This record gives sequence, structure tokens and C-alpha cells, in this order.
Amino acid sequence: MSRIEQLIGEIEEYIDSCKFQPLSNTKIVVNKEEMEELLVELRLRVPEEIKKYQKIISQQDAILADAKAQAESMIGDAKVQTEEMVSDSEIMQQAYSKANALVQDAQNQADSIVNNAVQDADQIRSNAIRYTDEMLASLETIISRSLENATVHLNELKSSLTDSRSIVQSNRAALAKAIPTENKTEEPAEQA
Repeated sequence: MSRIEQLIGEIEEYIDSCKFQPLSNTKIVVNKEEMEELLVELRLRVPEEIKKYQKIISQQDAILADAKAQAESMIGDAKVQTEEMVSDSEIMQQAYSKANALVQDAQNQADSIVNNAVQDADQIRSNAIRYTDEMLASLETIISRSLENATVHLNELKSSLTDSRSIVQSNRAALAKAIPTENKTEEPAEQA
């Protein structure tokens, strides 16, 4: 299990351990600092995991280079054997025939090694890309949930403050009606 998967597990456990908001069984109260710490660590770990899979992908070049080196070595051996077999015309014909067969066998084996190496490298790259995409999808889901929760809390706070302001304005208006008009004109004179 990678560190990213562990962090995602920790975030899920943290979300599961959060208390529900009063009068709600779908909304939770999240400690912003703890959530931000988990998300920062996750953000720091993602590049490490990507580098790890890039290294795996880059190994395909080494596999291909090794396969080509083996193929060239086999072809070189076949050519050396061909040159050693040349002495007279009959032996020469046999030498050419054997050399061609050796070269063909070497070429077939080299092609097979290269094809297998390419398939292995493609499989490694495909798995690495798929894994990285899954990790990023999980991260996107967590961030989306956090953003939705933050938006809901912000909207609720705004609504609550708007209601409180309306009540205060209503109370002030009621008080203003209760103050006699004589006092209103006398107050500034007393203050002066």
C-alpha cells in the first residue's frame, strides 16, 4: 500500500470520525486545520508517487537497450561463424547456408526479445498510468467533498448572519418608534 493510499485512508477515517452537525445526519463538522494538514501531506506525496512510476516507465528503455544488445551480439556471433566457415566452394556454400540460418535464427530471437520487452514496458506504463489516475480521482473526490462542506457551512453562516441583522434592524426600528419625538430633538441640545 502506497503512502498516498494510506493518506486517503486516514482522510476517510477522519471524515467518518467527525461529529454530525446538529439536526443533520448528512452534514459533519470538520476541523479545518486537521483536514488541511492531511491535504497538504497528500499534496506533497503525489509528486513522489508520480516520480516512482515515471522511473518504472523509464526502465523500459533499459529493457529495450538490453534486448537490442543481445540481438546484436547474436548477429555478431553468427557473422563470426560465417567468416570462419569460408575455405573452399563446397564448404563455402555450407557456410553461407548455415550462416544465413544462424542470422535468421538470431534475428527471429532478437525480434521476439524486443517485442516481449516492448509489451512488458507498455504493460508497466499502462498500470502506472491507471494507478496514478485512480489516486488522482480519489484526491479529486476528497477535495470536492471538502469544498462542498465548506460551501454549505459558509452559506449557513451567511444565512444566520442575515437573519440576525434583520432581527437587529427590526428591534432598532421598534425602539425608534418608542422614543418620543420631543426627546429626539432635545437630545442633541443636551449633548452640546
